[in-house]
Amino acid sequence: MAEATHARRAKGRPDDGRSGDRLFDRELDHLPAEVRWREWMHRVEATIFAASEPVSRETLARIVGKSCSIDLLIDDIREELRGRPYDLIAVAGGWKHLTRPAYADAIRAAVGGNERAGDLTQSEVLVLMCIAYFQPITRGELSSFFGKEISRDLIGHLRGFGLIASGPRSPTPGAPYTYVTTKAFLLQFGFDTLRDLPDFEALEDAGLLSKEKLLAGDIMPDFSGGEGEDAAIAGDE
Repeated sequence: MAEATHARRAKGRPDDGRSGDRLFDRELDHLPAEVRWREWMHRVEATIFAASEPVSRETLARIVGKSCSIDLLIDDIREELRGRPYDLIAVAGGWKHLTRPAYADAIRAAVGGNERAGDLTQSEVLVLMCIAYFQPITRGELSSFFGKEISRDLIGHLRGFGLIASGPRSPTPGAPYTYVTTKAFLLQFGFDTLRDLPDFEALEDAGLLSKEKLLAGDIMPDFSGGEGEDAAIAGDE
């Protein structure tokens, strides 16, 4: 037994009784610099590939050396993925492998797809956009913003998709709940943080928003095409 322990120490391995962090070699000091960098790249890419959710910088820092730049490592991985049908994207506060938009139709034709965003009505998209830009915001404030009652059903639909959640209570009389967007919202729309939301000028250029109509409180869609969307907005208290 003593000989086995001595042999482990002679090879530079810690005892089995020590912490798991000490058992894992992050620094790889015994490797040449180029080989060490390549191994860190492989570790990071494998970890992100295996994860179902975006992997944070803090998580990746556990598997590479203290002197390693995560950003430079990601840049090198992305360079190697150039020309591949998928990429490494910063989204929802971490990194995730995502297929390139050019292959969306092929993927949908082969295996279907997540239609979460496509299932939203125009009214719901506008309300979600308003929450994203002005959060935390109450249902009453949303109703005032659009000049039309925003129903609990509409809010519940967005919550059901996991795109919004309850925020802090408002300091206004009655202390109503506010609503904020979620990590799922960032992931669904491909944003790393809320700072990545396009500015109003970009939305205007894309024809998605008119600043004049916004200031006039006239940006709700035309509900004349059917009663379904109208009912989705005009719920009771």
